[in-house]
Amino acid sequence: MQIHDVLQEVAAGRLSPEQALPLLGSEREADLGFARLDLHRLQRCGVPEVVFGEGKTLAQISGIVRALREREHPILVTRLAPDMAAQLLQELPEARYHDAARCLTLAPSEPPVLVGCIGVVTAGTSDLPVAEEACISAGHMGARVERIYDVGVAGLHRLMTRMEQLRACRVLVVVAGMEGALPSVVGGLTDQPIVAVPTSVGYGMNFGGLSALLAMLNSCVPGITVVNVDNGFGGGVAAALINRLGASA
Repeated sequence: MQIHDVLQEVAAGRLSPEQALPLLGSEREADLGFARLDLHRLQRCGVPEVVFGEGKTLAQISGIVRALREREHPILVTRLAPDMAAQLLQELPEARYHDAARCLTLAPSEPPVLVGCIGVVTAGTSDLPVAEEACISAGHMGARVERIYDVGVAGLHRLMTRMEQLRACRVLVVVAGMEGALPSVVGGLTDQPIVAVPTSVGYGMNFGGLSALLAMLNSCVPGITVVNVDNGFGGGVAAALINRLGASA
């Protein structure tokens, strides 16, 4: 619950000041020595503290997750290697590891009610790891997610058969590598906000996804927002924030 929502509940008499105080996040950070956790980020920004797993030791990730869990904070660890995830699951059997996304999640005692609809669209099956990271991230922020996979421009008829599903979504995350054309095509067919996610998938001189990134940045379709290469997390969070605005309208 964000600060504005808490204050509205107090104003309406549904929460007492004493009940509201813990929701406003009296403890704003936790200093673990090797990490300082932003415990107030969810109330302040609408996005909870998320753990980037890559480059951290198992002990560091475990310490962060334990600290967040003790405070009933929603837990999302991204870019977590399978072997480290297996060891964390021994400590936290109630957590869930999402293999394709390389993410670990542990919901608080009262998980969010999923609202709205985000469509996550991929050009090909090779884009699934990035797309799944977007799906898990958006779902972690309370968005309902529809997966619309393998509808790239090499077989445009596959996309056309999913137009009704695309148009039912509030916002679209479009994930593509190679020449990165799919966001432009989708943007020319729908009226939803589009978050484009370039991937490093491609042959030869695709420069680790730079070719797809530049294609998306140079799209002639207005209204497309582009995140960094392979940044499924960033794409999912951006879409979830847009989705949340639509749900509250």
